[in-house]
Amino acid sequence: MLGYPAHFGQMECLKLAASPKFVDKRLGYLGIMLLIDEKTEVLTLVTNSLKNDLNHHNMYIVGLALCTLGNISSSEMARDLCSEVEKLLGSSNTYIRKKAALAALRIIRRVPELHENFISKSKALLNDRSHGVLVTGVTLITEMCQQHPENVQLFRKAVPLLVRHLKNLVSAGFSPEHDVTGVTDPFLQVKILRLMRILAKNDQEASDAMNDILAQVATNTESTKNVGNSILYETVLTIMEIQSEAGLRVLAVNILGKFLSNRDNNIRYVALETLNKTVGMETQAVQRHRNIILDCLRDGDISIRRRALELSFALINEGNVRVLTRELLAFLEVADSEFKQSMTYKISLAAERFAPNKRWHIDTMLRMLKLAGNFVREEVLAGFIRLVAQSSELHQYTVQKLYASLKRDISQEGLVLASVWVIGEYGDVLTTSGSFEDENVTMEANETSVVGLLESILMGPYVNQLTREYVMTALIKLSSRLNEASVQAKIKDILQRHTTSMEVEIQQRAVEYMNMFSFDDIRPAVLERMPVPETRTIIQTNNNGPDSPALERSSNRPGPSDQDLLLDLMGVGTASGGGSNDVMEASPQVQKATIPQKSQNSDLLADLFGTSGSSEQSTSSPAPAAASGGSALLDLLGDIAGEKSTPAASTPPPYATGLDTLASLGQSLPNSRSPELSGAGLQANNSLPPVSNGHQAYSKNGLTISFVPSRDRNNGSIINIQVHFQNNGSQGTISGLQFQAAVPKSQKLQMAAASNSTVDPNSTEKQLMRIHNPQQTAVKLRLRISYILSSTGQRVDDLAEFGPFPEGAF
Repeated sequence: MLGYPAHFGQMECLKLAASPKFVDKRLGYLGIMLLIDEKTEVLTLVTNSLKNDLNHHNMYIVGLALCTLGNISSSEMARDLCSEVEKLLGSSNTYIRKKAALAALRIIRRVPELHENFISKSKALLNDRSHGVLVTGVTLITEMCQQHPENVQLFRKAVPLLVRHLKNLVSAGFSPEHDVTGVTDPFLQVKILRLMRILAKNDQEASDAMNDILAQVATNTESTKNVGNSILYETVLTIMEIQSEAGLRVLAVNILGKFLSNRDNNIRYVALETLNKTVGMETQAVQRHRNIILDCLRDGDISIRRRALELSFALINEGNVRVLTRELLAFLEVADSEFKQSMTYKISLAAERFAPNKRWHIDTMLRMLKLAGNFVREEVLAGFIRLVAQSSELHQYTVQKLYASLKRDISQEGLVLASVWVIGEYGDVLTTSGSFEDENVTMEANETSVVGLLESILMGPYVNQLTREYVMTALIKLSSRLNEASVQAKIKDILQRHTTSMEVEIQQRAVEYMNMFSFDDIRPAVLERMPVPETRTIIQTNNNGPDSPALERSSNRPGPSDQDLLLDLMGVGTASGGGSNDVMEASPQVQKATIPQKSQNSDLLADLFGTSGSSEQSTSSPAPAAASGGSALLDLLGDIAGEKSTPAASTPPPYATGLDTLASLGQSLPNSRSPELSGAGLQANNSLPPVSNGHQAYSKNGLTISFVPSRDRNNGSIINIQVHFQNNGSQGTISGLQFQAAVPKSQKLQMAAASNSTVDPNSTEKQLMRIHNPQQTAVKLRLRISYILSSTGQRVDDLAEFGPFPEGAF
């Protein structure tokens, strides 16, 4: 009772329930339901009174006992009184049958294994003529089917009976006893529709039996009142859940479209939520209501705006990307701050996926940066910079647009960072073009104005450390691109002022950049343009969750590991993930085109990580590329064990540079490698004899990849897999072959270099993989294959999966 102790009245209620008078029992049971719950110890004393009253000759006393049982029954009480309730389900009295069904519902919720006791009696309830018994019987069967899916098959035979009941309700005339604002017993209709949805799921025969009645309910139910809307909503859910006809699904979407025009916010919210779930099944039907959905973006209710926004992103495709993106950018300008970050991310994904051309893509991203540059995520900014770098024909257009935008507004951090990076890379393109027109305004872009603009950013009120870092890097890059002596002096002056900055990172950059002016012979080469970044494809799933209906994955995924970040820094592709047992752990492998390139890159890696590349090159080994800088990289990441080469210098020299420090870091990292997978062992087994037969894992464009597995002689938990790359010559020579593989977390993978990254027609190249499988689980591989077809010049990027190997394969 509102938190106050009520134990003093519990025993009095028990005494009243034990009284022979109906008035006393009614008051006692009412007090018990209010003052006692299933966790109260005195509840065990009620069981005997309930058992006596369940067998009473007075139906109202039986009803009191059933009502009390249905409200406060514990698992022990449910087991004790199950037989009495089962017997009462077969009573000739409608009043008792109805309450017994509700008591049985409480029993199976508390003790699910008792549901078998009520299956036969519950079937009989569906033939009852009383609406009250039908409602409780349908509710009981629905609960049993939800708790125990194996019961669905038992009750599926009742579908024609349920269809007949629903048809009688829809076609029945006015019935004062069951009428609710002009609709006959809407509660029973909703219950029947819900049970039909469960019974017909994944069953074509049951779905066909329901199609006609569902169409009749959808067309004949009044939609001007909430009672009719509730029935229509359940009808829509049933149509979408079962294997209904295409025309019926379109009808269901149209009903939801009518809901969107309703003035009741609750109905509109329900419609948007349901459309979000069905857009993947009936996209074209939902597209017809696009204008109403976009109107909901201007609704005063924030929850409706949020659902309309999710649905708008889910509707984007190649045909409407221009229109929808324009509307979304208009909404972005006035959207709440909490929407802007997710909106910028989704707009960038939609533009990347459906952009009709690169210029439109760049214009869209520019507009987004102008409107919400302070809410742009780092990966979105990186994607835009990658787009600009890849669009060489639009460098002048892009740098002019960004320069003009920066002249007008430096308050949006994302816009500032992107503009500064692009101006630093392509400032010479901007200055050589001279004056240009932007939004009917002529702008002058010369070397002095460009450096002056960057200086004004440093002096502006919105600058932070990250912005300073970008501006200073852009200035030193411009020093090799701009030629005027006054501009060079201005750049030196700006950098010199920051050599005494209180921020250590800024000070270090300024000092290092100033020192670069002492090396004019190599400075232009050091500051040359960045290479075009490799395109990264983000695989999206249609996850109609609360945050990302179609364009964004679930946000609960962990970020990249330190290993992935290091590999990404070195330009090595990964295929790793996390979060579940079947997530793959990648073993990256980089393959170069020619032997001289392998040797050169190996020396660079060895020098970078402080190891002696020359000493390793002189070692006799069938795989020289895997034995030099590549092994240093693997040693740094701690993935593969083996005999490490002696580093050229165990400690950095007194005047260690940044690269030397990184080298010492690579030598000091702990070695957490598996002794079973040693680099030496990989090299020793790299010369296995070729095997002609294998298990095909990939076949496309004339390239066939097959695996030949064998168990290691020295360690039974290691599987050697020889990979064969066969070119049948239909597409000419295959070059630039890159092959990556990933295994489950319980296994470890090591890969040697391929014999060649170019596969000539009618020839075969080989590569060795070793899998350490201590738990002897099934070997499953996720593959990433990239290659160039000489016949078309097209680069092919493919994903594939293989496994497990057939029994006895190794």
